[in-house]
Amino acid sequence: MAIQGKYQPALDLVQELGGNYSVVKEENGVLTVTGTVETPYDKNQIWDKIKDLGGDSPTDLVADIQTSTTAYFAKYKVVAGDTLGKIAKHFYKDPLKYTDIFKANTDVLDHPDKIEIGQVLTIPNP
Repeated sequence: MAIQGKYQPALDLVQELGGNYSVVKEENGVLTVTGTVETPYDKNQIWDKIKDLGGDSPTDLVADIQTSTTAYFAKYKVVAGDTLGKIAKHFYKDPLKYTDIFKANTDVLDHPDKIEIGQVLTIPNP
């Protein structure tokens, strides 16, 4: 159970993101986990947390994290101060990719400079 304790923050994050996981086994110093989260972005967050806890290539964890959708990268609810460029920088590390977000949301957006607090935007796969 010591290894599960080490990775518990990542397992907790799975649940915080609305996913689920099961610990298959902890044997010979290796924890085996399977899990499902909604989006590829959620999956990336889990892997980032795992790397924070165990390094870039942890040898004490085998994890199979699946996503329930691959149709989009994430959903994002607009908050005060957001722009499509700021959202693109957050998800893609490139503010110029705002056009990709705009194109994916023409059903709710008329212009890339006119987003509203509370709108839920689809963030397309990179």
